[in-house]
Amino acid sequence: MDIEAVRTFVTVADTGQFQEAAVELRISQQAVSKRVAGLERVLGVTLFVRTARGARPTPDGQAFLPHAREVLRAVERAAASVRPGDRVLRVDVLHRRIAPALAVRGFYQAHPGTDLDVVTLADTNVTGAAEAVRAGEIDATFRAVPMGALPGISAERVLDDPLQLLVGPRHPLASARSLAPAELAGHRIWIPGIKQGTEWAAYYDRLAEDFGLRIDAVGPDFGTEALMDSIADSAALATLVGSRDRYMWPAAHDLRRIPVVGPTPVYPHVFLYRTGNPHPVLSALRRYLVQVRPKPPADAWTPGWAR
Repeated sequence: MDIEAVRTFVTVADTGQFQEAAVELRISQQAVSKRVAGLERVLGVTLFVRTARGARPTPDGQAFLPHAREVLRAVERAAASVRPGDRVLRVDVLHRRIAPALAVRGFYQAHPGTDLDVVTLADTNVTGAAEAVRAGEIDATFRAVPMGALPGISAERVLDDPLQLLVGPRHPLASARSLAPAELAGHRIWIPGIKQGTEWAAYYDRLAEDFGLRIDAVGPDFGTEALMDSIADSAALATLVGSRDRYMWPAAHDLRRIPVVGPTPVYPHVFLYRTGNPHPVLSALRRYLVQVRPKPPADAWTPGWAR
């Protein structure tokens, strides 16, 4: 099995677009298509459904995806074992459009040419991510971290990202300048793809419990573009996004980002790295994150379990 074809498959699944995968992999879109087609021939299945909006994994693609990620992690472990002193810094940002990814991008812009590899362990909870740090599969990750010991791991809270309500123009809250959490009660907040057993599932469970909210994770996750389309077309659906998350949608969607305040729910991003890791870029990244760390809101709310 061609490892680069497996890597290409995972990148298309993560980005939802053959074109975006080509940009990320620095190859042509035609090369992306050829690699995926070759992998489909080897496996004897169709991995993606192509639509005008992009590509989404078929049921076979969804079944293959976690194994493909594990293959890539195994390959990286093998490579790192023979070049421990000469490798890029690998940082997990969970999702490429949320605040930690933008913070790492800011670091790279401030330190151009840095040896940096940004990855997304999207199917891994904080326990799995911490284990990947310990094992050397990655050098660092951003996670919401429960109180308690993380043997061998250093943890530093570097980014509290206030939540905003995202609604379409016909939603009854669309004209609000800001909203208290209690004002969201009774409205359907749709966040598809929440995985039970993850720290973000625990975060939204506690948020819903503390403020009496209805957070709905029903239905398959077709990606952020599909979510934005649904929000724009609905007078009832809303979702929550971080104030520093960067999502894109057509101007005609006319989506509204409304700050949630009084108190302000914030998602607590903690920077995790192996204690004693001597990688020089890790030290530089940590210093940068501390320097640019935004001041949290005075009325910030986080779950009681968060570090």
